[in-house]
Amino acid sequence: MNIYLVGFMGTGKSSVGRKLAQLQKWNFVDLDELIELKEQRRIVDIFACDGEPYFRKVEKKVLKQVATQKKFVVACGGGAVLDPDNIKLMKKTGKIVCLSADCKTIFKRVSSGQGRPILNVGNPAKRIELLLKLRAPYYAQADLAVDTCRLSVNQVAAKIARLFKFVKK
Repeated sequence: MNIYLVGFMGTGKSSVGRKLAQLQKWNFVDLDELIELKEQRRIVDIFACDGEPYFRKVEKKVLKQVATQKKFVVACGGGAVLDPDNIKLMKKTGKIVCLSADCKTIFKRVSSGQGRPILNVGNPAKRIELLLKLRAPYYAQADLAVDTCRLSVNQVAAKIARLFKFVKK
């Protein structure tokens, strides 16, 4: 079994994933980092050169490879849940945890915009708000949701571990 962390950018998937894997004594993998390794270029460059559809195709392929493993905490890209096949695969091979935060918190966390190709628009706060609404039904399919607005990385990781009863209190 694996734990798949999903949610919008800036909700803490990578940071929480690393900490949760440490608590579990499991492996950690960040899908975006794997994609960058496989493609030998940054995500922002993939989006710029080949577009989002190409990126999603590569993301799906990399997720399939990761899903063959066990005892992995996987930080998924914010849009990985947009493909129903990805959700099915994650549910079949593990549990999905959605990390969430409100628009204001997300904007504050990602305001540099560097390496965030879908925020390279005139009004990134509005874009975040729109994407959160559009993606809500997909994120709602997770087995568990944790709001990260007022919790530290350690608190979120410990909460997930407790809820799945992987670590003793």
